[in-house]
Amino acid sequence: QVQLAESGGGLVRPGGSLTLACAASGSPFGFGTMAWYRQAPGKERELVAAMTRGGVANYGDAVKGRFTISRDYAEKTVYLQMNSLEPEDTAVYYCNAQTGSYSYWGKGTLVTVSS
Repeated sequence: QVQLAESGGGLVRPGGSLTLACAASGSPFGFGTMAWYRQAPGKERELVAAMTRGGVANYGDAVKGRFTISRDYAEKTVYLQMNSLEPEDTAVYYCNAQTGSYSYWGKGTLVTVSS
């Protein structure tokens, strides 16, 4: 049974930094693309960043140059380093992992950017 466990959310001041982690388990063959999405109140869920199994990363336009996605393949963990945070980054951040034709979601972790 695949499980994704996010951690690292919290309250941070504008301009600050935060690192999210998502530990994946339950797939004996590992995971393909792993990604972070976010959903702000009243808005649709949007892609923040994704990284393929081969290490190719892509980012949503709103976070380019500020956020960095990385993976620890041995630990099956994906990270999201978030710098220069803005109040507009406030959202629930969800981890997503693909294996075969299946897509799995974590329960989300709340990031609040406020002074």
